[in-house]
Amino acid sequence: MSGSIEKTILSNLLHSEQYARKVIPFIKSEYFIDKTQGIVADTLVNFFNQYNHPPSIDILTVELSKRQELKNQQVFSTVEQFINELDFVSNDQDWLVKETEGFCKKRAVTLAILDAYEIVEGNDKTRSEDAIPSLLSEALSVSFDSSIGHDYFADYESRYDFYHKVDEKLPFDLELFNKITNGGLSRKTLNVIMAGPKVGKSMLMCHVAASTLLLGKNVLYVTMEMAEERIAERIDANLLDVNLSSIRNLDKEQFSNKINRLINKTRGQLIIKEYPTSGAHAGHFKALLQDLKSKKKFTPDLIVIDYLNICSSSRVKLAAGANSYSYVKSIAEELRGLAVEFNVPILSATQVNRAGVGNTDVDMTNTSESMGLPMTVDCMVAMISTDELEELGQVMIKQIANRYADSSYYKRFVIGVNRAKMKFFDLEESAQKDIIDSGQDKDDDMPAFDKSSFGKRMKTAGTDFKF
Repeated sequence: MSGSIEKTILSNLLHSEQYARKVIPFIKSEYFIDKTQGIVADTLVNFFNQYNHPPSIDILTVELSKRQELKNQQVFSTVEQFINELDFVSNDQDWLVKETEGFCKKRAVTLAILDAYEIVEGNDKTRSEDAIPSLLSEALSVSFDSSIGHDYFADYESRYDFYHKVDEKLPFDLELFNKITNGGLSRKTLNVIMAGPKVGKSMLMCHVAASTLLLGKNVLYVTMEMAEERIAERIDANLLDVNLSSIRNLDKEQFSNKINRLINKTRGQLIIKEYPTSGAHAGHFKALLQDLKSKKKFTPDLIVIDYLNICSSSRVKLAAGANSYSYVKSIAEELRGLAVEFNVPILSATQVNRAGVGNTDVDMTNTSESMGLPMTVDCMVAMISTDELEELGQVMIKQIANRYADSSYYKRFVIGVNRAKMKFFDLEESAQKDIIDSGQDKDDDMPAFDKSSFGKRMKTAGTDFKF
């Protein structure tokens, strides 16, 4: 019996149903360098997927005889002789599964490198060099999932432990945001702020980045709209408690003293990275995270991406005719996958569509470009501004989608805003009067907000909403 791992894998795929069930989902014919072995592997996998058990040698011979590549009798005889030699069954299934996983991972990486070379040389006309980080990342992530599901009765103790496990949260410094998220942002989640131009999406993301930094946490801020220095300037105004327009009036000693006092207050780090608009996708962000970890020993506790719609997708090319629904949904899915892979919450933003401008009660149908976005995110809130709210120094927040808690709880609320210092703050409970609703009127023709005294004042005044 040959000692090759490929032949051992094929033998056990043919003769061990237990082994086959564990590894069939991960076996690809291209992993086998020898063409004969690749054809046999492909036939075994196809048969198992169709009939849910391995074939006998006789059946495998018949199935192979149907293959167009084996119509030549001499070639078929060689393959027939090979499958008759597949007679080794390992007694150590755990060892074999582990070795098979290693084989699949090594071959996946090798093939990814070869594909990357073809892309670089210009031989691959369907993919650009932007696809290379994603190719390598996917290959490195190949692994066998040993879990076969949750047994409702047998696993009740682990389920009980899960119910009582304290979820690790990244808290806001805004009380009502903590209430609607049950204490803050959870790891492995994608969270989105929806608003129109000049309402304060980037300001709120900068505020959250600043407050997270003060908690002693690490923040990665990816900007695709403003320059790195502009984002840093907004965070300076927030953290140094200085009007945005006055920062440049500080002399170097004053500025240094404020920054040094800030350094002494927190152990966190903030990295701001700029990309061109539509010039980066989740694959680039993965490469950046890996570089930051290896070169600066930096691992973020929060990733802010400003903003989602002007990222690109590593899987879907807009120029290839993809519609905006599929394209933006693909971006959201890739970013959420990034959050899961790196065990970190991601905060981003999106615009409202044309119908959302002037709407007195924005909802998920007002999401710009893709309704697939609110279906993908873990939490989505809209920021609403009116002339009256501007005069009061306030912004209204409305929940659009929420997997953390019941979205009818604090469906709407207001927070204070100091635009000069790029800050948001909590308001007294009295400020929420007539604004918060429980959603009990959601089935009525008229939204609950419109029937509140605040909503009636807005309609009476004829004030247009800005999103």
